[in-house]
Amino acid sequence: MTLLAEDLLLLLLDDETGAPLVDGTRMPRVLAGAVLLELALSDVVTPAEDGEDVKKGRLVVRRDPPDDDVLADAVTTIRERTPMKPRPAIERLAKNLQPTILERLVDAGWVREERSRVLGVFPRTRWPEVDGTHERELRTELRAALIDGLDPRERTAALVALLSAVGAAPKVFPDADKKALERRAKEIAQGNWAGEAVRKAVEAIDAAVLVAVVVPV
Repeated sequence: MTLLAEDLLLLLLDDETGAPLVDGTRMPRVLAGAVLLELALSDVVTPAEDGEDVKKGRLVVRRDPPDDDVLADAVTTIRERTPMKPRPAIERLAKNLQPTILERLVDAGWVREERSRVLGVFPRTRWPEVDGTHERELRTELRAALIDGLDPRERTAALVALLSAVGAAPKVFPDADKKALERRAKEIAQGNWAGEAVRKAVEAIDAAVLVAVVVPV
C-alpha cells in the first residue's frame, strides 16, 4: 500500500507539465502532515490525553511504525525530541521530505524527473506523468466523495482533508464547481470519519499550513 504522502504528492503534480500545484511553502508541510496523519491513523503516534505521563496534547509514540523507511524516520524524529506538539512536529518532519517522496514516485514509474533551465540560466525540475494508472484510481475515489457525494473510505477522507488544508481540491478537479468542491472537502475534513487523535492531527496540519502562508507575508 502506498503512503498518504505519496498519493497526495501524485495528485499535487500537474500531469502534463509536472509542475507542483501548490507553492513551495505549503507543499513540504502538507506532506509532513500526511506522514503524521498516517501515523495517527495506524495508532503509532497520537497526542497524549489526561492522566498520561506526557503533557496533554503532546505527541506520544505508542508502538513501532509499519515497515516503511519514511514512517520509521518520522517516528525516530518524534522520539528523539522532548514530547512535541503536532504543529512543531510537522515543521521538523517537513525537512527533506519532499525530495524523498518524489524519488519514490519516480522509482514507482509514475512520474519522471525532467531538469531544464529557465532563460538558459535558472535551474528548474519538473515531474510529468509517466503511468497514470494509480492516480486515476485515486481520482475515481475522490470524485465519488467530493463530486458525487458518496461516503468516503477512511484513507480517501484523509486525502480529502489534506487537499482541503492547502485549498487544492479545485486544482485536482478544475472542471468542477469550485465553491461546491471546497465546501464538500471541508465537510469531509471535519466529519466523523476518524477518532479524536486523527482530528487533532488534521487540525495541526491546517495550523501548520496557515503559518506557512502567513509568516512569509
